[in-house]
Amino acid sequence: MAITPNTALRKMREGELAIGFGVHHLRSAATPMLARAAGFDWLFIDTEHGAFSVQEATQLCLAALPTGVTPIVRVCSDALDEGTRALDNGAMGIVVPHVDTVEQARRIVAAFRYPPVGHRSWGGPPALYGFSPPPVAQAQAEINREVLVCAMIETPQAVDVAGEIAAVDGIDALMIGTSDLSAEMGISGQMGHPRVQEAYAKVGEACRKSGKFLGMGGVYDEQWAATYIGMGVRIALGGADHALLMAAATARTAFMRGIKK
Repeated sequence: MAITPNTALRKMREGELAIGFGVHHLRSAATPMLARAAGFDWLFIDTEHGAFSVQEATQLCLAALPTGVTPIVRVCSDALDEGTRALDNGAMGIVVPHVDTVEQARRIVAAFRYPPVGHRSWGGPPALYGFSPPPVAQAQAEINREVLVCAMIETPQAVDVAGEIAAVDGIDALMIGTSDLSAEMGISGQMGHPRVQEAYAKVGEACRKSGKFLGMGGVYDEQWAATYIGMGVRIALGGADHALLMAAATARTAFMRGIKK
């Protein structure tokens, strides 16, 4: 059976923007179907901040595979074992937060890439092939090409070494965690601050130099989202389930309460 295509990664390789739907609270198998209907390219299943078990996260991954919405899981920075289990059970990408050093980036690659790039262990027939893969060597090479590995840049220290992190073979993308970065800079929430703009420029240049993708998280202001996408962002979080639900629900109740009796 052919490998499930990574819609997000393929869009990025074609120079298009891959837009993610953040999942914190939803657990239903309908989640990826709803994301697809709304035009999203990938699920951002957040096990760093969402209260997911590995079981719940992987069930969402498995539900997403037939929809064409790519399931990507964010793990906690020191929970690489949860990332490998997610990849063995349907995830097509892993995002690791708070990557501040080249050594961290290399550990991520070692955990999430099969040899010769990394040291990921073979866990049996993968879900990405509908549990009917080709010979192991072929499957490992294809999975290495089709799985997204993304490091998050969330501190000034990480920005300073972004060029070295981007140069690590096996890292596909550097995503700026703009909320945490602005907080670390002492300018929390100021998404358009000149120092944040400088960070996007520096990380973007590092990505271009190494042929990697620039990512954006935490920016929902339309002006600044457009600015950073214009600076080369190719993978972006478009909003999370709770925030999108609250925005739509609040607008709806305001409309209905405003109707004159």
